[in-house]
Amino acid sequence: MNFLEHVKMATQTLVAHKMRSSLTMLGIIIGNASVIGMIGVGEGAQEFVSQQVNSFGPNVLFVLPGSPEAQSRPVYPPQTLVLEDATAIAEQVPSVKEVAPSITGSELMSYRGKNSSAALVGATPEYLTVRGFDVARGRFISDLDLKRNEQVVALGSEIAEQLFGNEDPLGKSVRLKDITLQVVGVMRPKGSTLGNNQDMNAFIPVTTMANRIVGKTSPYGIQVTFISVSVEDQSKMPAAQFQIENLLRLRHKITNEDDFTVQSQKELMDRLSKITGALTLLLAATAAISLFVGGIGIMNIMLVSVTERTQEIGLRKAIGASQRDILMQFIIEAVILSAVGGLIGTTVGVSGIFIIGMLTPLEAGISPVAIGLAVSVSGGIGLFFGVFPAKQAAKLDPIVALRSA
Repeated sequence: MNFLEHVKMATQTLVAHKMRSSLTMLGIIIGNASVIGMIGVGEGAQEFVSQQVNSFGPNVLFVLPGSPEAQSRPVYPPQTLVLEDATAIAEQVPSVKEVAPSITGSELMSYRGKNSSAALVGATPEYLTVRGFDVARGRFISDLDLKRNEQVVALGSEIAEQLFGNEDPLGKSVRLKDITLQVVGVMRPKGSTLGNNQDMNAFIPVTTMANRIVGKTSPYGIQVTFISVSVEDQSKMPAAQFQIENLLRLRHKITNEDDFTVQSQKELMDRLSKITGALTLLLAATAAISLFVGGIGIMNIMLVSVTERTQEIGLRKAIGASQRDILMQFIIEAVILSAVGGLIGTTVGVSGIFIIGMLTPLEAGISPVAIGLAVSVSGGIGLFFGVFPAKQAAKLDPIVALRSA
């Protein structure tokens, strides 16, 4: 009997028992769909994180207060950066393009009875280009605002809508704590970055933020939350980071442990990619267990099938079928169940990824490698778990099989 006849006979047998075949394939379908779906979600998460980090701006270094060890502790690091550090970086590091020191906080902002919780950002004019923001109407913070400690604010698009609705906010005044701020600009929508809604930001001059809202808390100058540094070219990022670190060590008179941390986008990306990669691997490994369970289900059903088809096996052997013929038929049946289940599972998994992409911020990440691996593994599982039942069937003595029937 040739191979095509084996396939035809195996297919006819499976079609004759539709319900049993469908339930047998269910484990493989769920396993394939889970593996492809989880890997797709993981890749989508990695792409999402990449976009979020890139939204900070091109070729940006972040100078944070506190040592690298302090950054990983679940406490607030000491505030060791001052506005003069940002000025020194801008003046003394040649590879730096622009420097944007920031003071951040959160306060309730109100306008004619409407209140909204604003994410305050004490900023300089350079913040606009370093962090990749755009002004939709009006203007941003100016150098003159910094010199005069002007009480002005540029509102994010969402907080402007919450406070003013359809009313034009330019020239209007909002209340913040015990001061009044004049709205001079409205920003273009930017969306969320790593969970922070940038459209709820309210930008005020960094000097006004320090003198009127948070107060001066350091004898060394105006403390800042962090400093964003734009570098001229990607190739100059390592040199700029090295120069900034040396400059701050001299300014802070450091002889032992740094009281600051300089992070690049690449370092932040690598750290987040490791986290998302580990989660993807964990999800895929968990989903792969379904494939193994599906394989056991195939072996179990095939063993039951051997018992039920004892008379058929005995009859076929009696009329000349060899052990190889019986072995091939049962193996092909197992492989067909796994392959068809794998294809259906692949379709379900890919469809699920597209649905997730439509309903969440994650992009649909279809991995050809994951699809090929899942289908290959499911076919291999069918072959592996189908061998034992097939050998059991091939070893049946035809006379004993006919008598037991």
